Amino acid sequence: QVQLVESGGGVVQAGGSLRLSCAASVRTFSSYGMGWFRQAPGKEREFVAAISWSGGSTYYADSVKGRFTISSDNAKNLVYLQMNSLKPEDTGVYYCAASTLSITSAQAMYHYWGQGTQVTVSS
Repeated sequence: QVQLVESGGGVVQAGGSLRLSCAASVRTFSSYGMGWFRQAPGKEREFVAAISWSGGSTYYADSVKGRFTISSDNAKNLVYLQMNSLKPEDTGVYYCAASTLSITSAQAMYHYWGQGTQVTVSS
């Protein structure tokens, strides 16, 4: 069983930065691909970024490429999402998720989810 707990959300002005963290309670953290997703009010949840088991591969949604960076610390069972140059359209609940696949953007391939952390970007 995998338990995920996100933290680091908050309110920030457009152009600002936030770093989200995801703590994973799992015996073999390095066996899971990790991803970040977000859901804006009234919209479907969407993929943001993913990182492979080893941390050597990353993948981003076009909307965040060049602004967001996903990273992991396997020794501490942590995944991060550094968000820079934030825009009002980045507002939403951000979820951390774990997949048994190495790296994927497909929500259906993520079987473990955190409760989410709210990010609000004001204009």
